[in-house]
Amino acid sequence: MDKLSKEEVLHVADLARIYVSDEEIENYKIELKQLLSDVEKIKDVKGYDDEILISPTDSFLTPREDVEKDTVEFNDIKKNIPNTFGNFVEVPVMINE
Repeated sequence: MDKLSKEEVLHVADLARIYVSDEEIENYKIELKQLLSDVEKIKDVKGYDDEILISPTDSFLTPREDVEKDTVEFNDIKKNIPNTFGNFVEVPVMINE
């Protein structure tokens, strides 16, 4: 079969939510059939579904262990900050307006 039927083309157009004229339907009968046959060729590729490739390299790195450490209280930090207001820290302007 070298063409799709008119109904198949209209179904695809409906799925895509596009209007196609009668002239376009004739063109799409051939073009969509060619596209579908090209997609089918992917199934012929040897090993296509054998193994999923996540990365082009084998990475054996493992993430570091999470280690719980003591945290510093904000009041202790505020002792070394010259300008604070409540829980806010005043910093110098870095961008000129």
